[in-house]
Amino acid sequence: MPTKTLSAIVVTHNHAHFLARCLDSLVPEVMRLGGEIIVVDNCSDDASAAIARRYPEIYLHVNQDRQGFAANSNYGMALAEGRYLLLLNPDTEVLPGALENLVRFMDNHPDVGLCGARLLFPNGQTQPSSRRFPTLGSFIARRTPLRVFMQNSRFNRRHLMLNADHSQPQPVDWLLGACLFVRRKALEEIGPLDEGYFLYVEDIDWARRMHQAGWKVYYVPTAQMIHHHLAVSDKHFLSQRTWVHTLSMLRYIRKFLLPPIPWLAIQESKTTVWNTTKKEKGTPF
Repeated sequence: MPTKTLSAIVVTHNHAHFLARCLDSLVPEVMRLGGEIIVVDNCSDDASAAIARRYPEIYLHVNQDRQGFAANSNYGMALAEGRYLLLLNPDTEVLPGALENLVRFMDNHPDVGLCGARLLFPNGQTQPSSRRFPTLGSFIARRTPLRVFMQNSRFNRRHLMLNADHSQPQPVDWLLGACLFVRRKALEEIGPLDEGYFLYVEDIDWARRMHQAGWKVYYVPTAQMIHHHLAVSDKHFLSQRTWVHTLSMLRYIRKFLLPPIPWLAIQESKTTVWNTTKKEKGTPF
């Protein structure tokens, strides 16, 4: 049984430049709710771990070996004791009342398994964090050299839901992984993030499994956070991050868009870190 209202999990890898501002905003909001904070440092070369140690309220785990984002998040979620769990990027700042609003929304909507806050750029403008599932058109518009000419295309605008009213709560296909607020019951039903993704697309995969299991996914604009949105793969097209993003999208296609052909389709999520951590903790899944 959950012993806390909320568990916040922050995975950091060389995010010292942002981490203090993130934790300064996060700690009082979580403590006000009687929650806990788990920081997973993914072999940072900077002062990320030292910064996290400044906060006595935080449980810090420092990896001995570098892991993917999904694996690190699953480690934190496997340790978590909250009724709700928050996966939060270290380049965010939680605005006052945001977490309380997310808890209230989920309490009032028991059919919602996953939700996310309204993300703002540092200048206060709304960041398009609610998305539609990727299509061939959106992939061409966003992940190929043609994207230079397709930023205002209907494919890109549809994918980013740019025509939606972002001031209103609404069901969405998926949410940007910078802020994912999940109900424990839904987590236990569909499982954690797929560790087969090293980086990127794990948020799309998770939301799709939510929908398949009958859970709703919602955008909640009354909860607001600043997101500095590094978006490395968007800024540098021909880079290692672009290749990682492409590999993650190929895994997504193999899981959800191909017929169940042996050696081609993927039938199950990879949950090694989640299972190992649960076993070591002595908590049945």
